[in-house]
Formats: sequence, structure tokens, C-alpha cells
Amino acid sequence: MTTQATQGNQEIKIMSAIQKEDKRIAPHTHIRGLGLEESGQAQGIAGGFVGQEQAREAAGLVVDLVKSRRMAGRAVLLAGPPGTGKTAIALAMAHELGSKVPFCPMVGSEVYSAEVKKTEVLMEQVRKAIGVRVKEIKEVYEGEVLELHVHEADPALGLTAGSGKALTHLTLTLKALKGTKTLKLDPSIYEPIKKAKIRVGDVIFIEANSGAVKRLGRSDAFKAEHDLEAEEYVPLPKGDVHKKKEVIQEVTLHDLDMANARPQAGNDVVALVGSMLKQKRSEVTEKLRAEVNRVVNGYIEQGAAELVPGILFIDEAHMLDLESFAFLNRIIESTIAPVIVLATNRVGYNSVRGTDGTVQSPHGISRDLLDRLLIIKTNMYTLDQLSAILSIRAKTERTAIATDALACLAQIGLQTSLRYASQLIGPSSIVAHSRGTDPTVTAQDINDARELFLDTQRSTLVLSQHQDMMM
Repeated sequence: MTTQATQGNQEIKIMSAIQKEDKRIAPHTHIRGLGLEESGQAQGIAGGFVGQEQAREAAGLVVDLVKSRRMAGRAVLLAGPPGTGKTAIALAMAHELGSKVPFCPMVGSEVYSAEVKKTEVLMEQVRKAIGVRVKEIKEVYEGEVLELHVHEADPALGLTAGSGKALTHLTLTLKALKGTKTLKLDPSIYEPIKKAKIRVGDVIFIEANSGAVKRLGRSDAFKAEHDLEAEEYVPLPKGDVHKKKEVIQEVTLHDLDMANARPQAGNDVVALVGSMLKQKRSEVTEKLRAEVNRVVNGYIEQGAAELVPGILFIDEAHMLDLESFAFLNRIIESTIAPVIVLATNRVGYNSVRGTDGTVQSPHGISRDLLDRLLIIKTNMYTLDQLSAILSIRAKTERTAIATDALACLAQIGLQTSLRYASQLIGPSSIVAHSRGTDPTVTAQDINDARELFLDTQRSTLVLSQHQDMMM
């Protein structure tokens, strides 16, 4: 869907972004929030977190500052050893600010490109971390699918829908609380219906003007009596099938920049993506960004849109150089800026990149930027905390693990690192299943996996023992 606003010969487009649910189990899938009580005090184990109470409470105060709009001109630095939850805390802050707040992670080394300036790369990330929520009143057809029929015709007519079949039209019967309605649809709508895997019993809505189809979920009338369901069940839509409804579209400022930097003949997302793949990366002019901001501000003043500042998380912040730090200083003071969270594992005084090496600063970050940062410290985990974290990770990865195996894994994490220990859970589960008996992971399974995958210390030792054979 595209909403257009025109001034002179310039046309600014606001496009909707389709977000697909990611089923992959990521390193921080178990993080659901900071795990704080209403008083702001951190619970020992909550929200997927274990320990780091002081850091979580400090992050909670930052979230409160953002919500009360008192965070202007400041940013956050998470400082601590590797594997102490710095990225997890930044992600939890995004959860606390709202489930749909943009979260844009990057590392300091990503700002180097052969095609565009480093400040342009940083600006792109900043724009990706700022969302725009557009509210529109649309004419839609919404309801539960009772019948779906594809009417075929003579192949000589040439009316195909991507499946090789010649179609004349579709008939779709939808049911809402106040009645049912049968729709006769154009053959072109068959492809999005097929792509969304819509079947009888699904709750969908179709935009009358654009013909866009969206699957909302499975009707709760089909909900089975199970504790865990793969499907998302939704109630029968209220009112009539044909209605006017407020539709909320969400998009980032970067998406708007790209849509207008490379205008297309068509308004579909597929055409936009295809064009982006063909062209080299190019900079978006400040003039275009200013015009996008002007139009977005116009929608906000009319009450038709809402600005949603997200979180720009920059890991390995010490990899940035002096020019990048100066640019971030300017961004932090901007009226349209996300919450900037930096993370570093550098301790003491380090050289600031982009200088001749004589400029030293704490954490390797320029002093003028450090003065604007609220610094949060993270600490190493104890053995009991490692055991609790690994237990949560095992449940997240749907792996049954014996008590002695969990203790063995925690001890490995204490000797090596939490990341290495958590990475052993998956291979150990495969080893346990290969035994063909009880799939519960045992201490022997963990030791077998450990023999196959080296940690950093053992890998360094092995290579040093055979250094004469190395180049």
C-alpha cells in the first residue's frame, strides 16, 4: 500500500513493510524484557535474564527516561567483558519500549564501505532505527473463509495466475459476526492468496482499493485443546464483512528514503526489491531526507501518523573512528533521533581510531562523546548463574538436559566462556539423539561434543604445538 503526498514535482511515498515471523532460534530468543518489578528493582531470574541486577536496573531507568521524553542529547554505553549480556540488555530495552519498536543492531566495523561514506552508512542505520506508524481508514472485506473456489477457463484465454492454470475469477465467501458475503474476485488476487497459504477456516482481510490480502490467523472455532499450538487463533471479526477499518502501516524512515531515491513505475514491494538488487549502493541526498521528514511531520501534525523512535545498537563501539564519533555527537542532539546504545569490551585507556595513535581515551571512545554517555557496567557470571542461564537456553532450544550434564556444562562455561558452553547444547542434543534411546543430554554427550568442537584456549594450544607446520 502506498500513500502519496506531492509538492511541486516531488513525490514522497509512504510504503508499508511486511514483517514475517522469524522461527529461527537466535542467541537472544529467550530475552523478553529486563525482568524488573514495578518499583524498578531487578528480579534474580526474570524476563530471560539471570543476574546483572544493577545493569538491568540502570537500563530500566534509561527506558523510563525515554518514555518520559527526557533522554534528548544523551546515549548509553554498555561496558563489560564478552558474554556478559550487553546485547541482551539492549534488546530487552527495545522490548520494554514496545514490541514493535525498531531495533537496529550493527558493529563498529560495519561503517566502512568502498561505495559510500562512513557517515552515510551510520545515517542509514539511524534511519532504520526510526519507525513511522501510519493510520488510515480503508474500505476492507474481513472475515473467516467459509468457501474458496477457483474458476478455470479455456487455457487459450491466457488468463493465468502463476500456476499455469487459466482462470476467469475467484469466488470467496467470508463470515463475520453480523453475516456472510460472497465475493467475486479478479484472477490476479489468486497469487497473493496462494502465497499466504489461505485456506478454509482462516481469518483474512482484503483491501477494496488495492486488492492486498493479509492472513490474520486461524479462526478460534478451530482451536484444539492443546497446551501448545503452532497456529495463532483469532476471534471472528466484529460487524459486517464489508466495512471501513483503521489500518496501521509500519515503515522505517530508511524505507521511505530508499523508496523515493529509486522511484518505480509500479507500487509493489517486489518491483522495489528487484530494482534494489540491480543497482549499486548509492547515497541518499540530504535534500531528499529533509523532504521525507517534512512530509512525515505533516502526517504527524494531522494525527495520521506517529513517530516511533527505536534503538540503534552499536556493538564493538571502539571500532568506530574519530569522524564517526563526531557524527554520532551531532545525531544525538537531533530532534529526530533513536535511542543510541553502544557496547564495548575494551577496558582502560585505548587509542582512538582515526588518529595517529597518540590520542588515548577510556574504552577507545572519544572524550567528547563519552561526556554524553550514561555508562552501564556488566559483570562476569558466577557458576550458579551460568547454570541457570544454560538451563534457560536448553529450554529455549527444546533440549532435555540431565542435572549432572547441566553442572558439567556450567563448569565448562566458567573455564572457557558462556558463549562456548551455550553453543555446545545443540551438538550435544544431536549426539544424544544419535544414541537412539533416551534423547536427554548427559554429561558424556557434552564431553563427546566438546571433543569435536574446540574452545579458544584449546584451539590456540593445538596450533602453537604445531606451529612449525603452519605458514
